[in-house]
Amino acid sequence: MQTITNKKYQLINNLAGWITFIIASAVYLLTIEPTASFWDCGEFIASGFKLEVGHPPGAPFFMLLVRFFTMFAPSNEMVPVFANALSAFASSFTILFLFWSITHLAKKFWGETEFDLKKVILIVGSGLVGALAYTFSDTFWFSAVEGEVYATSSLFTALVFWAILKWENEANEPYANRWIILIAYLMGLSIGVHLLNLLAIPAIVMVYYFKKYQPTPKGIIVALLLSGVLLLSVMYGIIHGAITIASKFELLFVNGFGLPYNSGLLFFCAAITALVVWGIIYTRKHQRVVLNTIVTAFGVILLGYSTYGVIVIRSSANPPMDQNSPDNMFSLLYYLNREQYGDRPLIHGQQFNAPLVDRTEGKPFYIPKNGKYEIASYRYNYKYDERFTTLFPRMHSSDPNHIRTYKSWSNFKGKPIRLTNHNGEVETRYIPTFGENLKFFFSYQVGHMYWRYFMWNFAGRQNDIQGHGDILHGNWISGIPFIDDARLGPQDNLPAHMKDNKAKNKYYMLPFILGVLGLAIHYMRNRKDFWVVMLLFILTGIAIVVYLNQAPYQPRERDYAYAGSFYAFAIWIGLGVIGLYELLRKLWDHQIMATGTVAISMLGVPVLMASENWDDHDRSDRYISIDFAYNMLNSCEPNAILFTYGDNDTFPLWYAQEVEGYRTDVRVSNLSYIRADWYIDQMKRKAYNSEPLPLRMEHSKYVTGVREAVMVIDRIKRPIELNQAVDFMLMDEDGAKIPSPFDPSEKINYLPSKSLYLPINKEEIMAKGVVSERYKHLIVDTMQWTLSKNVLLKDGLSVFDLLGTNKWERPIYYGITVSSETYQNLDKFFMLEGMAYRIVPIESKSERGSYGMVNTDAMYDVIMNKFQIRSVSNPNVYIDENSGRIVSNYRNVYGRLANALIDEGKKDSAVAVLNRCFELIPPSTMKYNYFTLSLIDAYYRAGDIDHGVEKSREYMEQCNAELRFFTALPDAMIGSVRNDVQLNLAILQELYKMAATYERSTHLEELTSALMPYMANSPN
Repeated sequence: MQTITNKKYQLINNLAGWITFIIASAVYLLTIEPTASFWDCGEFIASGFKLEVGHPPGAPFFMLLVRFFTMFAPSNEMVPVFANALSAFASSFTILFLFWSITHLAKKFWGETEFDLKKVILIVGSGLVGALAYTFSDTFWFSAVEGEVYATSSLFTALVFWAILKWENEANEPYANRWIILIAYLMGLSIGVHLLNLLAIPAIVMVYYFKKYQPTPKGIIVALLLSGVLLLSVMYGIIHGAITIASKFELLFVNGFGLPYNSGLLFFCAAITALVVWGIIYTRKHQRVVLNTIVTAFGVILLGYSTYGVIVIRSSANPPMDQNSPDNMFSLLYYLNREQYGDRPLIHGQQFNAPLVDRTEGKPFYIPKNGKYEIASYRYNYKYDERFTTLFPRMHSSDPNHIRTYKSWSNFKGKPIRLTNHNGEVETRYIPTFGENLKFFFSYQVGHMYWRYFMWNFAGRQNDIQGHGDILHGNWISGIPFIDDARLGPQDNLPAHMKDNKAKNKYYMLPFILGVLGLAIHYMRNRKDFWVVMLLFILTGIAIVVYLNQAPYQPRERDYAYAGSFYAFAIWIGLGVIGLYELLRKLWDHQIMATGTVAISMLGVPVLMASENWDDHDRSDRYISIDFAYNMLNSCEPNAILFTYGDNDTFPLWYAQEVEGYRTDVRVSNLSYIRADWYIDQMKRKAYNSEPLPLRMEHSKYVTGVREAVMVIDRIKRPIELNQAVDFMLMDEDGAKIPSPFDPSEKINYLPSKSLYLPINKEEIMAKGVVSERYKHLIVDTMQWTLSKNVLLKDGLSVFDLLGTNKWERPIYYGITVSSETYQNLDKFFMLEGMAYRIVPIESKSERGSYGMVNTDAMYDVIMNKFQIRSVSNPNVYIDENSGRIVSNYRNVYGRLANALIDEGKKDSAVAVLNRCFELIPPSTMKYNYFTLSLIDAYYRAGDIDHGVEKSREYMEQCNAELRFFTALPDAMIGSVRNDVQLNLAILQELYKMAATYERSTHLEELTSALMPYMANSPN
């Protein structure tokens, strides 16, 4: 049998690795999104392109990489392509290092320096299968084609794991520790991307231990403990500790010694640099090799971590995007600690109904003022009734929706505890037992929020709709009927739109089975390496689950957080090729059988995964996010102020303005951010062509800890003029304050009436073009509205301040995606002008979730002449759930405009609008939803009965298909789809009413027949 020398093997191994790199690069570059994707991508691309400051805890090294890549973009419109290409190349390099890691581990199965051809085929084949399986895996591919940090973070994980394997090969050579230093430097750099990479530290320590020492149970325990200490030392000793110590030096030098800002920081940096340099020289001189490695590693971690200096430097320049404004050590520490997101208990803490018994001042929050650092506020420490606390608290959130879900997933019965409430009455509360906490942990946090994602990647995925435990949305499937039918109902009876969902991917559990086979052969052949990979698998999977302690109803699916765990399992998929051969070689132990094993594995896993996943990971022609940004901005008049609320209605707009320079006259103001003092400061600065928001509030009136909540008390029982109300709320005198209901010893501002009014000068309104001549007669003399809440937060205070000081100089809009909770009851003064509601002095009624009146002239021009909806009608474009929600908003505004035009007698224009809607958003690419009803109704009302019947019939057939599936479910499952059944029946009834009003013929009979079987038997 032909013998392959080690040198020749290395050549083959390197060549095969680069082939996987080329394949992965081609796949990712062919499928990257040509613009900024939803969620954080728009913000990351914008912050990288202009070196601005993104959301906490920041990603400065990633930001620098984005800046480097986008420097080569030939135009601003091509910037996101180059930014997304960064993720594509980072991902393909991850695949390269994964390949080499798998072949390194596979080669050790034989421990030889020369191999026969059969073994080389198996080793290289295992690398190809494992690496390409990960290439085409759901979670990793998703991150590889968008400008987010997770692809680059995965590269760091792959790189440090490969580097420790390289050290293992050279451990006995004189300069082997250079790999340790490289790993430390990469760890430091990775802090400026994402902290996930640090979870590889324990696996790295165990590789070192197994190579240097003879393993013993005691030694393994000590090594694991040391790895934990090392991990915590980096996370809390270096990342947080360095900034904490620097802030103390800064406070001493500025407040104590009277020196300028940053003098303490500069001294600390100089001192730590001098100590590291001295330590390296001293240990080298005295031949202290281990200590020299430790000091050098510490130094290069700090060197890598120093990329955070970019955050401080750029924040000091006051860029338009400057989240948390971390321009000093105290705000940087707040930024790094992600304090704006709150915290949650991990080891011991409160349960969801724990009474708060005390609140004490904690650490002070310093701000620079008059050459010193002054205390602006204090962080609070909260103490809960000890009887309502527990070890390992998993059910901790007091949100009512979360509590209901806690109880559902844990089969909650509870343990009774009697207590006396604030009225002196004795009540009984039921708290979760420790067992119920564990039940929720295993069923929801592990089962739903980890295992489900794991199986998405290695068994199959039901669809792309975020699931919360029902049988219809976001579950894993296998493609094997007896497995799927028992869990999710009969899959051969699915409606077409469910069956044809591009994210419905079936792998028949082949990747999972091959991975389990690899896990088993790894354990049998090399237990040391097995435990190293297992440690990586657990720490980047289950350990993250424990640490995150996630509450129910996350804003989005969180599978990206566990990519490192899926990476580790891909190693076992690769090794599974050898495990499969071990089973087959009993038939024929020959290189042809080895080749066949590799080929079968390749076809059954990576090729299958690629064929199933391509259509829902190909974003090459998708422009939904940037079109949404264009359309939202174009709905606004020049020099407008536009309120947004979430990530997906803000970040695409930021990207459009910051990168493409599009409609920079519009000031986008995020209402969830404007509750923070740093963001109000930014709103009061000019940005590009947008003038500052004319707020009267001075910084001292809204600094952190001041007016976080203003109580609304209907004390005077009459309306207050808006400007007087705002002035009263901004007063610092004791007479303008009341004892806080949260802490009676503290006084807070209040508003003495729930009713507000704003006088209107009609001539001024017309002169400033607030409304057109046709609406002049509708202008009210006084805008008056009543607040429904008892607390006004800073966003409400800012809106009222702006409404009073703006004096109708600039148009003010709410995006239609903004939650009605933030409207401050101003919605009766809304006028819809596209994708945004404009505040106008015209009162109108809101009906069935439709706010304000429609400005048909302005909106027709926006929708028919300015809107861009390029991707939705393309059947090759993947429209995921999030993009689908945006598209649903389009249907809503088209329907509202069409019906408003009909009300004005402009039926031809209404039909044109409706036809345009169905042309751009056909049901073949975007299934009908509730907003479609208004479109069908508009066709009927406009006299286009044929189109109305056509669309109604299509919607009826969609509902019928869903109802047939639901009613065929077993009794045990029907409860989870009860709401879906009732929704479909309600839609059929609406279609019936329309047909009975306008059509009264064949289609009415069809709807009657469709409804008849369910009228007596629908679930209650």
